[in-house]
Amino acid sequence: MSNHDFGKVAVLLGGRSAEREISLKSGKAVLDALRRRNVDAHPFDPAELPMEALLQQEFKRVHIALHGRYGEDGTVQGALELMGLPYTGSGVMASALAMDKWRTKLLWQAAGINSPCYAVLNAQSDFNAVVKELGLPLIVKPSREGSTIGLSKVMAAEDLPAAYQLAAKHDITVLAEQFIEGVELTAAILGEIPLPLVRIETAGGLYDYQAKYLSNDTCYFCPSGLSAGQEQAIQVQALRAHRILGCEGWGRVDVILDKSGRAYFLETNTSPGMTDHSLVPMAARAAGISFEDLVVQILELAHVG
Repeated sequence: MSNHDFGKVAVLLGGRSAEREISLKSGKAVLDALRRRNVDAHPFDPAELPMEALLQQEFKRVHIALHGRYGEDGTVQGALELMGLPYTGSGVMASALAMDKWRTKLLWQAAGINSPCYAVLNAQSDFNAVVKELGLPLIVKPSREGSTIGLSKVMAAEDLPAAYQLAAKHDITVLAEQFIEGVELTAAILGEIPLPLVRIETAGGLYDYQAKYLSNDTCYFCPSGLSAGQEQAIQVQALRAHRILGCEGWGRVDVILDKSGRAYFLETNTSPGMTDHSLVPMAARAAGISFEDLVVQILELAHVG
């Protein structure tokens, strides 16, 4: 497909989620890259315009650069399918499942994908029993939020209630997850191809919001430094984890490799960041794919409901 065959393209950015500011950065980067490839691309912020304006303005295809709720949880995807507009990334069901870390785990565990042990928390939970079952440290996070928003690393049992309260501000479903100490990796998927793994090292040992978007001390390595066999095995499992949820187009699967070399799969992101700190463009570069080629390929893979 030539770039001109896309027609008028909307880049969805901003939105109403807690990740609005990151989405604005991602969207601008995507928009600029598409325009450099002579694609007739225009910004569209669903927080400022009703979705039906996409039809009124005669858009033919949509590149989703939204993050979090109302962007990668199946809601926007459903609206676009009702309007008959092709869009980037996964469909309604896969987007909703991948956004929900609890249901992702249920599906992965049923399919034999290794993931850290966890407990679902609520206000009536016996927090001491959770600590006894899972041990310390613990990761506590909302089930349906992105960019590690609302996430805490709990080092002492008495800190668990406060961590729960923080996560519960973002979702009624909160997970307490076994902390896996090891190497943090991410596996980007483009179409049916897993891209080179990115290894992440943080100054504080936790890849949280600060480390992702604000810190200059977070280090990224691509190539990852793993052996070819180990990298390939993780890529194969990441692609399988991606497919189990029904994901398509592109995405990113986050992994921890423990000290014994066992991989634990954490979550799938169906609309990953495309900022200057983002991991999918980094993996694509290592595979010889420029940022401009990446965004055009993602647009070529647009989902048709």
